[in-house]
Amino acid sequence: MPVFAIIGAGPGLGIEIARAFGAKGFTVALIARNAVKLDTLATQLKDEGIEAAGFPADIAQPDTITRAFAEIKERFGRIDVLEFSPADRGLGMTSVLDVDPATLGPQLDFYLHGGIHAIKQVIPDMIEAGSGTILVTNGGGAIDPVPFLADINIAAAGLRNWTLNLHKELSQHGIYVAHVGISAWIGGGNPDAEASVIAAVYPKLYETRTEPELHYVALDE
Repeated sequence: MPVFAIIGAGPGLGIEIARAFGAKGFTVALIARNAVKLDTLATQLKDEGIEAAGFPADIAQPDTITRAFAEIKERFGRIDVLEFSPADRGLGMTSVLDVDPATLGPQLDFYLHGGIHAIKQVIPDMIEAGSGTILVTNGGGAIDPVPFLADINIAAAGLRNWTLNLHKELSQHGIYVAHVGISAWIGGGNPDAEASVIAAVYPKLYETRTEPELHYVALDE
């Protein structure tokens, strides 16, 4: 069975993306910090007939990410699809006029540096196999900046830039890379902003393998 791994697995959009790929016949590897929550999510998927397991790791601690990917490969084999969408609300948010190195540094360490390290865990195997998919999710502010989220937007925009560059570079190796920017209050009442609705676009990206970016907008006027 092909293997789908998600970094930032949680009870909202994360579990719905995992469920969407599991329904397509993928084995699911869930990566997040909280082992208890991972076990709960994995049990939910297994109850639905989806083979799944949790692998605790913290994007802010690179060694734990490296170890988690080694454990996934040992248990399930090579990862065919990686989805990256962790979040750390504990980092807070800083408006555009208040951004400085002290506020920006932790955001860069988590989203940009953490993302680069995590995603590079799968690239060598994908190049060797001549196939693979990497989907990177950020808030829509990476594409259309939001002043009160300025520091997060800067870090997300850096990761978006690197992702789009990967799309250009890795296509020659048969690897599809895409950035997904979500402008929506997930679960806020807009039907198009429900996690299960947004999650449905991910298998479509995997299947079409064409566009380097999707800006998913579901905001009330």
